[in-house]
Amino acid sequence: MIRHIVMFKLKEFATPADKQAKMQEIKTGLEALIDKIDVLRMIRVDFNVNPAETWDIILTTELDTLEDVSTYANHPEHVAVAKGIIGPVKADRACVDYEY
Repeated sequence: MIRHIVMFKLKEFATPADKQAKMQEIKTGLEALIDKIDVLRMIRVDFNVNPAETWDIILTTELDTLEDVSTYANHPEHVAVAKGIIGPVKADRACVDYEY
């Protein structure tokens, strides 16, 4: 099994409420992919609660193989969320894939 973990840092927002609303939209969009992409075994999105840290969102997914990670990453439903919802507000991204 592969655990695919991605952290996102978001751009500045006009208000904390605007940021929270966008983060919830990202969570909803990503977590809905479990019903749309067969290779996903698990997907979870969580928010950083420590304001002293840099990253805002962590995405954790589980897939069978690295090939499945690629299938997931290039799936049209994932691309729609990544480019349509996350892309416009993403300041930075970090990723780790590991076997467990």
